[in-house]
Amino acid sequence: MPQIPEKIHELTVGQLSARSGAAVSALHFYESKGLISSRRTSGNQRRFTRDTLRRVAFVRAAQRVGMPLDAIREALAQLPEERTPTREDWARLSELWRAELDARLERLSRLRDQLSDCIGCGCLSLKSCALSNPDDAIGAVITGSRL
Repeated sequence: MPQIPEKIHELTVGQLSARSGAAVSALHFYESKGLISSRRTSGNQRRFTRDTLRRVAFVRAAQRVGMPLDAIREALAQLPEERTPTREDWARLSELWRAELDARLERLSRLRDQLSDCIGCGCLSLKSCALSNPDDAIGAVITGSRL
C-alpha cells in the first residue's frame, strides 16, 4: 500500500483508491451521491482531503452491514465538514441503525423459515405462497390485479 507523506494534505483519486481499497469508479459514485467531496484543481483534477480516507472506510463498513446509501449520507451529514469520523461517531451513528438491522434480520429469518416450506410444496401460488406473494395486505381486501 503506498504511503502518503504527512506533509501532503490532499490526495488524488488514484491515491485515495489505493489507500482505501475502493475502485476509482466507486469513489466517483460516492462523490456523485454526496458521500464524499473533493475540490478541483485549475486542471480540473479532483483532490480529496486526507479525512476522506476515514469517510470512505465509514461508507464501506456501513454498506457491508447493508445500510442504504441514503442512510449513510444522512449519518455523514451529522458530522462536521473536514473532520474525520471517530470511533465515538461510528458508535453513535451505528446505534441509530440497530433497529433497522434488527427488523431486517427478523424478515430474513421469517423468509428462511418460509423457504423450507416452499421448497417442499413448490406451488408458488399467488394466493397463498409466502415467497411469491409476501405480506399480501391488499389481497386480504380485494382480489385481482390492482397495482
